[in-house]
Amino acid sequence: MATSARTAPPLFRAVVAPLQHFFRLEAASGILLLLSAALALGWANSPWAAAYAHLFDYPLSLGAGGAVVEFSLRLLVNDGLMTIFFFVVGMEIKRELVVGELRTFSRAMLPFVAAAGGMAVPAVLYVLVNRGGDGMPGWAIPMATDIAFCIGLLTLLKGRVPNALVVFITALAIFDDMGGILIIALFYGKGLHVEWLLGAGVLTAVAVGLMRARMRNGLVWAVLGLALWYALHHGGIHATIAGVILGLCIPAGSARTPLEVLRELHAHTGEVVARTQARPDEAVEQAELLSIEERLEDLEPPLQRFIHALHPYVAFFIMPVFALANSGVSLSGVGLSALASPIPLGAALGLFLGKQVGIFGFTWLAVKLGLSGVPGGASLRQLYGVSVLAGIGFTVALFIGGLAFPDAARLDAAKLGILLGSLVSGVLGYAVLRFSRPAATPAS
Repeated sequence: MATSARTAPPLFRAVVAPLQHFFRLEAASGILLLLSAALALGWANSPWAAAYAHLFDYPLSLGAGGAVVEFSLRLLVNDGLMTIFFFVVGMEIKRELVVGELRTFSRAMLPFVAAAGGMAVPAVLYVLVNRGGDGMPGWAIPMATDIAFCIGLLTLLKGRVPNALVVFITALAIFDDMGGILIIALFYGKGLHVEWLLGAGVLTAVAVGLMRARMRNGLVWAVLGLALWYALHHGGIHATIAGVILGLCIPAGSARTPLEVLRELHAHTGEVVARTQARPDEAVEQAELLSIEERLEDLEPPLQRFIHALHPYVAFFIMPVFALANSGVSLSGVGLSALASPIPLGAALGLFLGKQVGIFGFTWLAVKLGLSGVPGGASLRQLYGVSVLAGIGFTVALFIGGLAFPDAARLDAAKLGILLGSLVSGVLGYAVLRFSRPAATPAS
């Protein structure tokens, strides 16, 4: 019998239920992401292809007088909306490090080792295919795993993959995100300008101070984030990194302890009950209930509150819009010779072959060395299946491709490789897991 929300034990409500909500959200997001990518690909190869290009290259401007900034709709998505995406990624990384699966060394070790293999081997494969050519700037493209797509497919395989293995691949993707963020910051910036970077450092110090003061006001964080974005943009580091920095600085703890709030509520409710018994007033009672609700909200850390508020917008708007803006690749004239050229071949091989070899090989080695056991007692076939599935590299891979290749020809070639490698990884990974033995059910 399923546990209802009212009868569920506190541990379930505090730990399991949020995880279930997260996986449901990511599953739906993955499906929407796939539909958006398919729509963009179909649109770019339809009689209305010119309208697709015109829409996302449409010029926009912001400002007044002589201070006017010009940009395209695609740039607004990639540099603006994706900053919010990376802000949520930064907060989720912090949550996992503070209270989640990565909070202890032993829990973090296996997904860290697996992620290291899953980043290093694809990059090496890409470099081997592209060495000496004009595709070398894209060496980091096949390093990222798209968690939304992976969770979406794993949800369709419910009962055939142990929950611990799902948590493992989620933690691995978080380490992937960390690596991708560092790579973007270190290797995909433009000419550095020290004075602006010093300003960004001062703003980061302010963010750390606000974190220690446990600032809860979202408007304060938004203003600081805009200033940091502007400073990094002029400093030569890709401005979306501002989102990550800010996300890592959001307070993970409440300003007040639960005991303080409960004591205050106990005293306050006693006064309210005595007062309303002497002179009942429905309007006053409703106002007091709202006051109690606000005091209980003080117990929710800003980190949790911001994630809950922004995650649906990121999952169901920002990521699909990004996919729509960046997945439209013209396939006219594309044949085996085009697919065999170094850039798409390196991206596809890196995602499909490099990811599975790196993740499965490094994980197997870590288990053999006694660093950790296989998550959830999964079989080697199941471990191999999720390693293949991790070759779905979409959102961050496309993002890095856009940074590596400013010209349309090379960028389209990279997109083609990303789409091909991700598609083959998804199909094969699903097939391996679909025909593996079902996950063991814990004894009741």
